[in-house]
Amino acid sequence: MINTRNFIATAALSLCAFTGFAQQKKIIGTDKLKKYVTYFNTIDTEAVKNYVPNAEAFTWLSGQIPLFECPDEVLEQNYYYRWWTYRKHLVKTPEGFIFTEFIEPVKHAGKYNSISCALGHHLYEGRWLKDNSYLQDYVKFWLYHADVGQTKQRFHQFSSWVDDAVYQNNLVKPDQQFLKEILPALDKDYAKWESERKLKNGLFWQNDVKDGMEESISGSRKDQNQRPTINSYMYGNAIALSKLGKMFGDNNLVTKYNLKADSIKKLVQDSLWNPASAFFETRKAKGGHAEVREAIGFIPWDFNLPDDKASYAKAWDQLLDTAGFNAPWGLTTAERRNPTFRTRGTGHSCEWDGALWPFASSQTLKGLANLLTNYKEHGKMNAAVFYKELHKFAASHTKNGKPYIGEYQDEKNGEWLKGDNPRSSFYNHSTFCDLIINDLVGIKPRADNTLEIYPLIPKNQWDWFVLDNVSYHNKILTVLWDKTGNKYHKGKGFLVFADGKMIFKGKDLKPLKVVMN
Repeated sequence: MINTRNFIATAALSLCAFTGFAQQKKIIGTDKLKKYVTYFNTIDTEAVKNYVPNAEAFTWLSGQIPLFECPDEVLEQNYYYRWWTYRKHLVKTPEGFIFTEFIEPVKHAGKYNSISCALGHHLYEGRWLKDNSYLQDYVKFWLYHADVGQTKQRFHQFSSWVDDAVYQNNLVKPDQQFLKEILPALDKDYAKWESERKLKNGLFWQNDVKDGMEESISGSRKDQNQRPTINSYMYGNAIALSKLGKMFGDNNLVTKYNLKADSIKKLVQDSLWNPASAFFETRKAKGGHAEVREAIGFIPWDFNLPDDKASYAKAWDQLLDTAGFNAPWGLTTAERRNPTFRTRGTGHSCEWDGALWPFASSQTLKGLANLLTNYKEHGKMNAAVFYKELHKFAASHTKNGKPYIGEYQDEKNGEWLKGDNPRSSFYNHSTFCDLIINDLVGIKPRADNTLEIYPLIPKNQWDWFVLDNVSYHNKILTVLWDKTGNKYHKGKGFLVFADGKMIFKGKDLKPLKVVMN
């Protein structure tokens, strides 16, 4: 929800309110998409071909993804690169479509090379595809098929914010029939997590390896540490299940999950917040905080868990500190001042003791966006900080001068620490396109028919941009900024179209709400 203290342009407009303004479904067309796809195809040996091979990538992407154009070529190219790589991971199985994490088969995967670790990321990213049936298959795979015939648990092999991601996906592509079908399984799955990971004190514990964040400073492969990760995920899941209960008029479900969410929120703030470091930290199984700031301490904001207090917002100041998380190539996974920073190896295992991980970078950026849009207390954070770090994240997608996304990187020079290991290529372990659509441009999906947009583009940063062909609530949206009106010749200022008709026109690039008819 956007804060009312900010400028909000609210308009309940009929589609005929503006005369003479109509557009083609796609303002910028697919020429730029084709240019990028052609380039990406030429630098790829395509060792693995899944459901959509490179030869069909342009056709598939042109029918599925929002189109994006902006003056920042680094952001623009990486937007298309990440959709191009995401498409590579779509696999058709006998049990429906799934998305893989590794392009090459890995030993710790389940059926069809499936891994649940980045499931939440996959759902957030893929919710902007036009055809939602891919994600629906994927969700049902994990709920009903992933553990069948397996010698060990696969769905709960890693922590998950699946309920939250399912609900957020539905805000973009409403489908109550699908939600009604899977809700009993989601409810049952939450109870399973409680039986496996909930302590007597009410908090959840997890090994760092089961968070997908092994060899971390605060972590352990054996101890029942209470981590900001799983507790934030379970809070987000509880909030989502409460909202689903409300959707279907199930007051018992609403009450049950509201109580669970309230309990987790209080426990996280009372037990995981370290006043001495002004940060959410892991609490050790034997008691006491881990006494180290790690990127996982930002995850509570991914789900809007912390109260809106200046004391909590102060944690984000660490993004500006070069002894904190600020490094030349991105945001580190642990504070650089810690004596054991980057001491657990280099590339031999998966070290989360400081190196850059796209998984964590996208979580931190999502949390920062939530802070800036959903909170009054921002500390030292602003849109310029978000933009700078998003740009840095995009620029890190390179290897030997060519676009690349891998597992993890050196924070000083950008070296990919798995080297040329084929499993690292096209690593589908984070979001990026969602950060552009949902956070930078700022489309904030809602359950009602109000379109809400909260841009995080700094003032005077861009004179123009367009996000086109966005599939949302069974409509096709275009969000366009043209400072002079001379770039797209559709009008001057901030414009929004739905199914080819203008529904909003504003002078400035500021937050807005508009009712779609």
